[in-house]
Amino acid sequence: MNHPIDPVIRQRALARSAQLFVDAATMGADGPGVTRAAFGDGETRLLEHLEHVGLELGLRPERDLAGNLYLTLPGRNPELPAILIGSHADSVPQGGNYDGLAGILAGIACVEILQARGEASSRDVTVAAFRGEENAWFGAQHLGSRAALGLLDPTVPGQARRSDSQRTLADHMRDCGLDAEVLLTHSPHLSAERIACFLEVHIEQGPVLLQHGLPVGIVSAIRGNVRCPSARCLGEAGHAGVVPLTLRRDAVVAAAELVGAMQADWLRREAAGEDLVLTFGKFHTDASAHAVTTIPGRVDFAFEARSHTQPVLDAVRQGLLDEADRIATARGVHFEFGTWSASAPVAMDARLRARLHAAFEALDLKPFELPSGAGHDAQDFAIAGIPAAMIFIRNENGSHNPAEAMQLDDFALAVDCLTELVRGESQ
Repeated sequence: MNHPIDPVIRQRALARSAQLFVDAATMGADGPGVTRAAFGDGETRLLEHLEHVGLELGLRPERDLAGNLYLTLPGRNPELPAILIGSHADSVPQGGNYDGLAGILAGIACVEILQARGEASSRDVTVAAFRGEENAWFGAQHLGSRAALGLLDPTVPGQARRSDSQRTLADHMRDCGLDAEVLLTHSPHLSAERIACFLEVHIEQGPVLLQHGLPVGIVSAIRGNVRCPSARCLGEAGHAGVVPLTLRRDAVVAAAELVGAMQADWLRREAAGEDLVLTFGKFHTDASAHAVTTIPGRVDFAFEARSHTQPVLDAVRQGLLDEADRIATARGVHFEFGTWSASAPVAMDARLRARLHAAFEALDLKPFELPSGAGHDAQDFAIAGIPAAMIFIRNENGSHNPAEAMQLDDFALAVDCLTELVRGESQ
């Protein structure tokens, strides 16, 4: 492995990261995992600890009106747009310690290495720790980064309630010494004029890198989605022992046929090289009426499709509706689809991805691209017109659970790739 970074400097920065992972796990310990609630005590304690570490390293700390933390290594020309590296400080309830945190600590390790090398950057390099990225807390995601970029829905602070306390985001912000009204009326802290690019390191939340035996990867795009959270199939209930096959209007059989048809469509699209994942969830009969001797007259379910290509999402949604109409006619049932929601796919910046390819190759690593099926702060920067790129780290056992198993050797390689990229971007 080719390491252009002084091994002593590198090892010192990585040792600090290892200790910070331990510190964060200890501060957020909650049963089998960690809990750092959005705009809660655990998140606040972590940000305070990271600010203290930044001061020890000689970085300039700053907070914005949403309470996000920024640690800056000053460049030769602070008037130039800054390089921003970061991720989120919160976790899901009793989640893993690496989701979000790995990106913040990779940024801190990167600037520590740059600083110790004595190579003055042409521009500021800033590490950001964002509050409230996880949807689990307020039913709204990326709160910190969207607030910083001026993308936060103005209704959210007063209406969104935290899942554990049922108090509003504005209430919890007030507990943190923040004022939601001031935030919403103030100009955004971050903008395309101030930020040259946003770089985010994150654990992969799926098994692709693990499957390919690769420690790190380059994110090509963040998948968009189409969702119907409340759909149903309505048939006719009847006695299970007396109604023959040809006269049944079985909602379970009809809904299951729809699932099978969409699974077959997924396989066809995947074989054709299209990016797609499908999920039917909340699949259940009516608990007040179902029984082993009753033909089900109703099935409720949810549907979601994700892809990094918008035409695929559009085609899959229409395909679901067409299949539902076909099955309804054939089986004498009726499908109802409630309110749909959607988010568009977001591609990571092509130039930065090319630079990451070069960085991987310089470190004798295979440049492997993969889409992200989950949302990240990086997508909001891309939406705001700021070039964004992501590095994924191999992670066993998925995410949003205590079993996250990122290896520190893999984390170290992500730091190497990030540092190579930042060195090139800061010249």
